[in-house]
Amino acid sequence: QVQLVESGGGLVQAGGSLRLSCAGSGRTFSTYTMGWFRQPPGKEREFVAAIMWNAVTTDYVESVKGRFTISRDNGKNTQYLQMDSLKPEDTAVYYCAASNTWSPRRRYQYAYWGQGTQVTVSS
Repeated sequence: QVQLVESGGGLVQAGGSLRLSCAGSGRTFSTYTMGWFRQPPGKEREFVAAIMWNAVTTDYVESVKGRFTISRDNGKNTQYLQMDSLKPEDTAVYYCAASNTWSPRRRYQYAYWGQGTQVTVSS
């Protein structure tokens, strides 16, 4: 089992950057697929990015490719989401999640979730 805590959200102007962090507990963190999802106001939670346990294989939703970068440091039990060139449509609550499988875009494959962190991008 793993517990996840996100940090790094906030208010930023369009074109700016934020770096989200997700700290995980437990000795098995390095074995999990780690993902980021987001839930815009009034909308369903959607996939953003994921990274395999090997810290090499990644997947991104098309709308963030070239702007967001997912990474992880298994020694620190932490994953990151570097968000650059932010747009107002990136405004959402961002959630960190962990999965035992590599089906990165399937929300229901993720067994563990953080509490979420708000990202607001002003125009």
